[in-house]
Amino acid sequence: MPSTIVILGTGGTIAGTAVDPSDNVGYTAAQRSAAELLAAVPALKGQAIECEQVAQLDSKDMDHATWQRLAQRAAHHLARADVAGVVVTHGTDTLEETAWFLHRVLAPAKPLVLTAAMRPASALSADGPANLRDAVAVAREPGARGVVAVLAGTVHAAADVRKVHSYRLDAFDSGDAGPLARVEEGGLRRFRPWPEGEALGLPVISEDVASWPWVEVLPSHAGATRAGVDAMLAAGVRGIVVAATGNGSVHQALQAALARAVAAGVPVVRGTRCAQGVIVESPAGARDAVLPAATAGTPWQARIDLMLALMSGR
Repeated sequence: MPSTIVILGTGGTIAGTAVDPSDNVGYTAAQRSAAELLAAVPALKGQAIECEQVAQLDSKDMDHATWQRLAQRAAHHLARADVAGVVVTHGTDTLEETAWFLHRVLAPAKPLVLTAAMRPASALSADGPANLRDAVAVAREPGARGVVAVLAGTVHAAADVRKVHSYRLDAFDSGDAGPLARVEEGGLRRFRPWPEGEALGLPVISEDVASWPWVEVLPSHAGATRAGVDAMLAAGVRGIVVAATGNGSVHQALQAALARAVAAGVPVVRGTRCAQGVIVESPAGARDAVLPAATAGTPWQARIDLMLALMSGR
């Protein structure tokens, strides 16, 4: 049986430090290595765990080059016969985007577990060590597979995980679907099957990231105008996701501009800016057929889907 767990570090709050241990907001992210994070968890001492530093950044600054390297290194280690699973330490701000990207590209048959923290490593009440311990437990779980996120004792599938709170330790939620499992004293209580999907594969993202298509998210809101769409078209945008109000409605001025974008060959899809739910179309057909609803749950996931679709020529 494979027994090694590989931890891929990318920085984030989990690796952050502050001068004052009581300061949970004035810290600097991405200061400690994955190896240092591992050393801070006594429960993991002596286990077959390897560490590799893929990046060292604040996840608000996550970029396509890091996504590319992270997917490549995760795939490399997951293909090893001795590896049971891979854990990625990440920042909370864009964790849900990275999770969805990895799911779409890799959809692994082994567990690929993202974890993070809402408090820096230097905090009096740091949550990173417990989250890392739980993430390793999930990565070792027999039969586990797919891309998941483990935070505050809860396991979320990549398709469902959302950051829903700016500060509290339990800042993530799985919306209507609910959590995939809970980690309880090192054991797993699972509610739903492990996530599966059809992997697009590494060749889709193998090209120079500078040539990845520019896909932007644009919100619909009171007083929206065509100016943003016109500016993006002039600058060479390749795709647009509109974060629509409610059940996919778009301001009339913005909708007219987006329709012109579609006519010019720039694909546009609608997601909802609501915190939960997806766009439910009328049984009689799409109210805004020229602007189809995204199949992904959030505008940020839809951006990734549209970008990957353009890269794969679909």
